[in-house]
Parts: sequence; C-alpha cells; structure tokens
Amino acid sequence: MQHFNPSTILYTPDALNERGKRALLTYPEAIQQEIKQHNRLPELEGNHYQVKSNVLVLGRLKTLVCRESGRSSDFIAPSLANGCMGACAYCYVDRNKAVNPITLFTNTEEILLAVDKHVQQQAWPKVPNQTHAQFYTYDIGCNSDVSVDASISDSVETAVHFFREHPKAFATFATKFVNPQMLTYDPQGKTRIRFSLLPRKVSKLVDVRTDSLEKRLAAINDFYQAGYDVHVNFSPVIVYEGWLDDYRELFEQLNEVVHPNLKKQMDCEVIFLTHNQWQHNINLSINPKAEDLIWAPEIQESKKSQFGGINIRYQYQLKAGWINDFRKLQQEVIPWCTIRYIF
Repeated sequence: MQHFNPSTILYTPDALNERGKRALLTYPEAIQQEIKQHNRLPELEGNHYQVKSNVLVLGRLKTLVCRESGRSSDFIAPSLANGCMGACAYCYVDRNKAVNPITLFTNTEEILLAVDKHVQQQAWPKVPNQTHAQFYTYDIGCNSDVSVDASISDSVETAVHFFREHPKAFATFATKFVNPQMLTYDPQGKTRIRFSLLPRKVSKLVDVRTDSLEKRLAAINDFYQAGYDVHVNFSPVIVYEGWLDDYRELFEQLNEVVHPNLKKQMDCEVIFLTHNQWQHNINLSINPKAEDLIWAPEIQESKKSQFGGINIRYQYQLKAGWINDFRKLQQEVIPWCTIRYIF
C-alpha cells in the first residue's frame, strides 16, 4: 500500500489524547499547526488531490450519531476518520469540498461507546436481513478508507477488537487498499471487509492512487484466512462500449482466485455510477481521461441524493436493462457470489 507521509499536521487541542500524541510522533518531520475546528481549515497549498497526500488533520468527533443504512449495513457508525489519500474520480466523500485531507478522529473509545449504546436500543434478537442473519451491522468506513486509517493509528484495530467481543454488533467496511498489518487483528468473523473491484483498465483510470486490481484480488484469500468475513463490492459500475466484456474478464479472474471454502459464503453488492457536476469540473483539470468514461450526459440524468446534493446517474430505464444484463452475467460466470443488493 502507498505510504502516507504528510508534510503538515493540523490538530485541535482536544484531539491530543494519547492516540493523537502518538500520531504527531509518527510524523516527526511534519509541520504542526493548531487549529480551532477540524472542519474549518486554513488555506492550504496545492490542489484538491495534493492536499489529500500532504495533510493530516487530527480532531475529536463530537456528533456521535448512528445513521440508518439498510444496504451495505444496518447502520452507519460515527466516523473513525474522514477523507482518503486515494483520488478516485467519482468519490462521493469529496463532493462539494474545496479540500478534503484525511481527518483522523482520535476519540475512538467515545465513538465505539456510542455504537454500543445504539445497538443496545435495538430489538433483540435481530430479525435476519441481507446485511446479516444474526448481528446488527455497522459500517465503520463510510467516509474514509479503513485500510488507510489503520496505517495511521490504532483506531481501526481498536474497533475490530470491540466488534469481535460485542454480542450484538458486527463491523463492515469497503476498501480499495490492501494493508497487510490488518491481517494480525484477529476479527474472528465479526468484521466484514468488502474489496471494491472494477475491471482492470477502468480501475487504472479512475481509482487513482489506490492499490491495483491484482493486489486486491490476491489479498482476498489472505483476509479470509485471517478471520475476516470477505465480500466484494462491484462499485461503481461504469457503462461504456464493451463494459460487459470487461466484467466477464473480471468475474473470471475472481472465480479463479477465490478459495472454494470462501465461495460458499462470499456475497457481493453492486452499485452503478453516480457522478457530480462539481467533481466533473475538477476532474477536467486533473484527470480528464476519466471524464471520458464517467461523464456521459446523453445517458445520464439528475438525481437528488438522500443528503440533498444534486448528482448525476444513469437514466432509470437504461439502467434497469443494464442491471438485468449484469445479473445474467453474474449468474453465468460467478453464480456462487450472491448479489446482496444492486442499484
């Protein structure tokens, strides 16, 4: 995994608990600057993507709210971090933010206590659903990439251990990176890692600065053997001439590498691309070739997100047909990899 080595660390005083102080010591050559609020940053040098590589923010998360999800998880946990060093052309976390460096929230124990209080309020036993048959699932990486966060502090390891011991709660996160350090966390089946996969030539273009498809595929069995519940995440599905042929190749690669025992329990989720005008404008100056694939007004329409933003998605009737095409291909090549949900 690409090494994160920030040259500047911004911190709020209330973030400098033991975890925050260790983060400062991890990067002794970085310029350190105190700020008042983690979400109100001073002007930073560099473009949107340079800032993601060069700046680390340490803060204390004060809004400890678990939000309903119902797709990849039952709930979205309060964030352990926000932002990522990757520069994926379609990233929804970056939308409408002038800069979005990694912000590590150092009050991990408070965050996990909020999860515990929340799950204790839920009916028990849980009614089985597609997220999990027994446990309430909490996405711990909705606004960041947990594999990257784990390279910065012990917050992810602390969370994995919390969920491992919890009688009702289960963790899940999607990732585009491979962090071998996480193989030592011993989750004992209580954390689900969802490797995000795109066809190779598309991933190289739009998954900027993330680990390669080959690395992600090669890590699947390792994480399964290390005790993770391993799923895959086909997201975002981008439609272009020949896209189904490329997914056939991807499915065949997946079929080849996954251990037979894992095939008995691996599921997937499928999310077709949504995009954003602001991202489009930024990408035109930084990654214009990606826009040739993901900006296609002739087959896209406006969509208001559940959080109020105006995004672009594939036209409803066209996407319905493409979803059927995707399902047919999945059933033909990897029928063992059940689709948990697709939209």
